Amino acid sequence: MSLDLLRILTWVVPVVVVVVAGFLLRRSFHWIALGAVLLFAALNAGAAIYVLNHFSDARWSPEGQETLSAPSLSETPMVGDFLEPLDSALEGVVGGVNDFRAFQEALPVALNFLAASGWALLVAFPLVVVAAVVSFAAAQRRKAEFRKYRATVDSLKDELDQIKRQLAAGYPTPPAGSHVVDVGPRQPGRG
Repeated sequence: MSLDLLRILTWVVPVVVVVVAGFLLRRSFHWIALGAVLLFAALNAGAAIYVLNHFSDARWSPEGQETLSAPSLSETPMVGDFLEPLDSALEGVVGGVNDFRAFQEALPVALNFLAASGWALLVAFPLVVVAAVVSFAAAQRRKAEFRKYRATVDSLKDELDQIKRQLAAGYPTPPAGSHVVDVGPRQPGRG
């Protein structure tokens, strides 16, 4: 995976998550935004870990940087046979120096990813506060609506109980099929 692809993935994936999840779950957009920021932080931290795990890869080194190679002492005339153990030791030292240089070149790349992750975590802190306040306000609004609905249901239950008591007390109800006609107030002189 190239460095440019790592950088693109750490930016594109959270944006896609915000757009898709924000479209599907509009009411909890504050939590989606927080999740996208945390995803961005996690992806950048993961990219830094990837770079450090593959520090010997040539992708992290600047162009034109060559690795060191140990000279062969075993080809020295007359004493070359005696210097063969020194060749393997020298190759080990040069290999360690090459690994150190590769780590030294990969470290700034990894630190850039870790810095982006740190900034994202810094941005996430106020987002947590905002998301908690918005969720608390929404919960209070739902609680108030529920109390209002509950009061309406209780009022309707009381009315239903009153109607049941009136029916049980024997108030006459009009027979089925008869129509009650309101004739209005009586006028004087008509009888």
